[in-house]
Amino acid sequence: MTMTTELGASGHVAIDPATRMGAVRLTVPDLERSREFYERVIGLRFYELEDGSLALGPNAGTPLVELHGDSGAKPLDRRASGLFHVAVLMPSRLDLALALARLAQARWPLDGASDHLVSEALYLSDPDGNGIEIYRDRPREEWRRTDGQLEMATLPLDLDDLLAELRKTDGFQECAPEGTTIGHVHLQVSELERTEAFYSQVLGFDVMVRGYPGALFVSAGGYHHHLGLNTWNSAGSPPPPPGSVGLHSYDIVLPNAAALEVLLGRIRDAGLDTEPFGDGVLLHDPSGNALVLRTVSGA
Repeated sequence: MTMTTELGASGHVAIDPATRMGAVRLTVPDLERSREFYERVIGLRFYELEDGSLALGPNAGTPLVELHGDSGAKPLDRRASGLFHVAVLMPSRLDLALALARLAQARWPLDGASDHLVSEALYLSDPDGNGIEIYRDRPREEWRRTDGQLEMATLPLDLDDLLAELRKTDGFQECAPEGTTIGHVHLQVSELERTEAFYSQVLGFDVMVRGYPGALFVSAGGYHHHLGLNTWNSAGSPPPPPGSVGLHSYDIVLPNAAALEVLLGRIRDAGLDTEPFGDGVLLHDPSGNALVLRTVSGA
């Protein structure tokens, strides 16, 4: 399925174009089992936080995922709002091929593999059913445009062609490389109209994709998407009970304090409730998904 996507949006104040995604926090029932998965299968290194939670990333100072253990957590509800998948962005196509080889070495099954024209993606689930995408972007100059609009699609990914990249290296990549980041976060939401008003009109993300029925994709700075928002499983559903397995919160990272203050001003004008969360500010979208606004460390 091929479609065109809006490269920008009018009638709203855009979020700072340097905005990016940060850490995603998950509640898990078995902390050790989840640690072993994210370390062995995804290739992330872990360190312990003061509250006993685990932070995992390509190095000891850049957490991509934080795991909060709760043995009494209710199982993941696939019909509720929450996480659809967290998307781990690899620095290169070779790194994506090495990630696929790591999955094969761990004998961890894929849920799917797609060519989106702007990117190539592998899909899988963690031991609790949380969705994960591992992907690489094609260079922006290769993104195809028709009449000023960006083309995206969901096509089968040629895994044999991807694995041919391994001819460029003799080594096995046990750990995700430096430069691995959270490229985007894809959420399940209860409906799209208020969701779009929140993420586009209040936060200022540009709507990039409307062509998938029941879904919306938004971004900062012309990226194909920083946030995916869909109702495929969750239309009309409430949030899961507090303390359930799945999404705890996710970070939106602004480049500096000035950009954050501008955004917080719009949030105050919209009458939305916020609360402190570490060095950031926590609020909820209309479907109850918790997000934390913060700045780049030291900015």
